[in-house]
Amino acid sequence: MKKVLIGTPVRQDPIILKLYLLSLKQLEKEGVKVDYFFVDDNNDELSKKILEIFGRRQDTTIESYHDMQDESYFKDERTHYWTGSLIQKVARIKNHIIDHVLKENYDYLFFVDSDLLLHPSTLQQLMKADKDIVSEIFWTRWTPNGMELPQVWVKDNYTLFDQDFGEHLTDEEINKRLMEFLNKLRKPGIYEVGGLGALTLIKRSVLEAGVHFGEIKNVSFPGEDRHFCIRAVVNGFKLFVDTHYPATHLYRQSNVEEILSKRLADMLLPLNEIES
Repeated sequence: MKKVLIGTPVRQDPIILKLYLLSLKQLEKEGVKVDYFFVDDNNDELSKKILEIFGRRQDTTIESYHDMQDESYFKDERTHYWTGSLIQKVARIKNHIIDHVLKENYDYLFFVDSDLLLHPSTLQQLMKADKDIVSEIFWTRWTPNGMELPQVWVKDNYTLFDQDFGEHLTDEEINKRLMEFLNKLRKPGIYEVGGLGALTLIKRSVLEAGVHFGEIKNVSFPGEDRHFCIRAVVNGFKLFVDTHYPATHLYRQSNVEEILSKRLADMLLPLNEIES
C-alpha cells in the first residue's frame, strides 16, 4: 500500500480552514495510506482550535511555527499581498515538510493549499496519472474583474502561451495562443505544462533528487513554486496538470459566500465532525 503525506503551511480564516479540512476528510483513500502534516502558522485562535481538533486524528502531525521576525500576511477582496520574506518563510516550511517525507519513507507528498476545496476523487485521479509531478487544476480571478485563469502556466513567471526564442508575435497571435491554452485546460485530460503549484502530488524520487522550494539566487521570479518547478525541470522531471476534477479556490471571502449559496451549507458540520 502506497503512503501519501498531505502537507501544507496553514494560516487561514476559520471558515475557509474548516471547509478545507472537511474537503480533505472526504477524499477517497481506497488502497492508499494517507497521513497529514500541518505547520500551524495561524494568528487566529479559532483557526488554531479547528486545526487542533483535526489533529486529534492518529494520522495527523501538527507543528507550530515560530519566527521572531514574523510579519503579517494580508488579503482582501482584491488580492493577497505577498512580500519576499513571506515567500521565503513558506519555502522554509515546505522544505521542512519535504524533510519529513524523506525521513518517514512516504511514497508521495501531496501539497494542498489551505484555501482549496477538492473533489473527493482528486487524490485517486492524480495517483492514477502516474506522473512524477502532477497538479490538479483550479481557476482563479486574480483580480475581481479579471478572467478566470489557472494556477499552471507555459513558461517563465506566468506566461500562458508558447513562444519560441526570437519569435515575434502580434497581439492577435498572442491572444490566439493564450486562448488555445486556456480552452485546452477546460477539457478533461492530462497536459504537460511549464509551471504549477498549490495542489501538487510529488513522487518521492523527485524529492530524493534534491528538488525543493528554496530560492535560486540568480532567478528573480517571485514565488517558491516557480523555483521548485525550475529545479524539477533542470533535474529531468516533467510537470503535468490534470483537469478531470478541478478544485475550488476560496481566494476571497466572497468565494466562500458563493460556495455556501450553492447549497453546500451541509458542509458546515460541528467541530467534532472534523476530528472523526
